[in-house]
Formats: sequence, structure tokens, C-alpha cells
Amino acid sequence: MSALTWITVGSLAAWLWLLLGQGFFWRTDVRLPERRPPAAWPPVAIVVPARDEAEVLPSSLPSLLAQDYPGRAEVFLVDDGSSDGTGELARALAAERGGLPLTVASPGEPGPGWTGKLWAVRHGMALARERTDATYLLLTDADIAHEPDSLRELVAAAESGGLDLVSQMARLRVATVWERLIVPAFVYFFAQLYPFRRINRPGARTTAAAGGCVLLRRDAAERAGVPDSIRQAVIDDVTLSRAVRRAGGRIWLGLADRVDSVRPYPGLGMLWRMVSRSAYAQLRHNPLLLAGTVAGLAVVYLAPPVAVVAGALTGGTVAVAAGAAAWAIMTGTYLPMLRYYRQPLLLAPLLPFTALLYLLMTVDSAVQHYRGRGAAWKGRTYARPEAAP
Repeated sequence: MSALTWITVGSLAAWLWLLLGQGFFWRTDVRLPERRPPAAWPPVAIVVPARDEAEVLPSSLPSLLAQDYPGRAEVFLVDDGSSDGTGELARALAAERGGLPLTVASPGEPGPGWTGKLWAVRHGMALARERTDATYLLLTDADIAHEPDSLRELVAAAESGGLDLVSQMARLRVATVWERLIVPAFVYFFAQLYPFRRINRPGARTTAAAGGCVLLRRDAAERAGVPDSIRQAVIDDVTLSRAVRRAGGRIWLGLADRVDSVRPYPGLGMLWRMVSRSAYAQLRHNPLLLAGTVAGLAVVYLAPPVAVVAGALTGGTVAVAAGAAAWAIMTGTYLPMLRYYRQPLLLAPLLPFTALLYLLMTVDSAVQHYRGRGAAWKGRTYARPEAAP
């Protein structure tokens, strides 16, 4: 058999394993676990780090202020050096809409060794400790909109299951052609790398969280030394979950039904920056992991369609059969995510093209790192390696 045939057979074997042996990552039915209202609703502090978020704040902050929560809750928005009037807009929205109490504060520039978001989270958590007796902290990004019962359901899930961290992956915006091609695949690849079912098993080694929506028990954060213990993390959500789990915390992660990101990514350039800014940090800035990832993406996602086309031209029946089978499994596992995002199922066979884009974004992330640019976001660059897992 030719080299391409062997590679394609290997790809098919990989897809059979992914289908059955990777925690059924492709299923989208991992939603908030069974829950019941607690006898007494614990107090909650909602911490929102925000940097230059005036564009999205009118669509997100009112949803937090309007939370229908039976206990006490308060919102702390930390304006992380914004230049677009984020803090002033937040105060105006609170004055206009009412609802939960809002405190707007600014911590100044990040201290040495801190990323901007975690510096803001640190300041918000400190304010919450000073001004409330909150049992839980809801860490949520400034571009995340919550339905009125979101906080109530998160707390009920944590209380019912004895969970220390409950995280929902917000449904990202999908409106433009590029968003349709890239956004559902982003969540699909994340779930493949961090299978939700595996994460949610007590004592599991695999762990992750989705930074847009994290309900964290305050005493669990204190045991884990959060956020100081993860202050250098660029991928702060996954690093947070590792710190909590190392400290003995119980973690749950799943897809959201009523928590949505309102941030638009209308063009390929913005989506490219979203992925590439942290892709190489995800690989711990390790060239060997980069090479393995590129090779893996090529074998698993690109080899099947190449084999189908090349085999059809050269008469390679084995390559065509193996490639078609692998491509079919790939397509089938992607369909549930497209349904979750309410997108046309005809996009599923295009997953190899999307995987090629992610491969190029990952390589670009590494190139930018070695050019000394590091992970860049909203005017800040983080060149230092990720904190140790």
C-alpha cells in the first residue's frame, strides 16, 4: 500500500477511537445537572472584568442586573483601564435599568506577572470579600448575556451536587459566513480536547472550564489560592479549573442553553486573532507539541478528503474507502454541534477546511510568539509562558 493509504487507514482508526473512546465528546447533551432549590439561597457576588467593552455592555450588563435570584446578589464590574468609557456606561446602565446593586471599580495597571483579566478578577474578588459575605462568586465576561434565571439555576446545580465550580460554555454568536464556519468548530475542538463527561467525573484528571461563565465557591477559591496562584495564565479558565481540582474541588462543565456571548466576530481576521492569541500557549509554548498537533490535525482531518480525491484519480480503492469512512465519521460527529448552533447541516462535510484554518492559526500563534509578540489582546501582549499546570 502507498504511504497515503497507510496514513488514511491510520486516520480511520483514529476516528473510530474518537467516536467511541474520547468521552463521547461529540454529544451535546451535557447540560446543567439535575438540581433542586436549596432550603436557603446563599449570597453571590458577580465579578465582571471589563476592558473596552462599551460596544457589548448594553447587551450584557442589563441581563446581570436583572437576575431573578431569591437570595442576595451584587455585581462588581472592574474597569480594566478602558479607553472607551466602559465604566461610565456601566454606571449609566445601572441608573437607567435598576436591578441588582452595581459597584464599578478600577484596579489600575496590572502588577508584575499578572495578566490583565486576572488582575481585574483579583480586584473584584477582593471587593466582594470586603463588602459581602458571598458564598459563591460568579465570574462572567463582559460580553456574556444571561437569561433572568441563569444565576438561580447555576447556584441550584452547585448546591444540589456539592460542586465547587460550575461552568457553562456560553453559546457564541453565529451570524456571518465566517462565524458559521469557525465558531461551532471552535466548541467542537474544545470538547474533543476536554470531553465534558470525562471532566465531570469525580476525581478525573482531565479538567477545564469556560471562562465566560464560572460559578465558583468562595472557600474553594481560597483553598486553591485563586487568582494569585494562576496570575500568569493566558488561558485562565482551564488553569483555574486545574487549581481548583488540585485543591480537592469538584468541577462540572457543560454547554449552556440560556447563556450567550453577544460579541460579534464578523470577519475572518477577528476570528483568527481570537484563536491565534492563545493557541500556542495552549501547547505550553512547546515546539514538539506544536509539531505533534500540526501532524495530528493533518492526519486526522486533512488526510481523509485528500485520500478520497487522490485515490479516485489514481485508482486507489483502499485509500478511497478508508478516506470516505473517516470523512463520514468526522461529518457525523460534527452534526450535533451544528444542530446545537442551529446551523445548516450541509456545513458538516466542510470540517476539514475549517481544521486547516485552525492548523494555520496555531502555526501563526507560534510564529508570533517566536517573533517576540506573544499573546496579544486589547492592546496588551503577554509573552511569558503559561503558569505551570
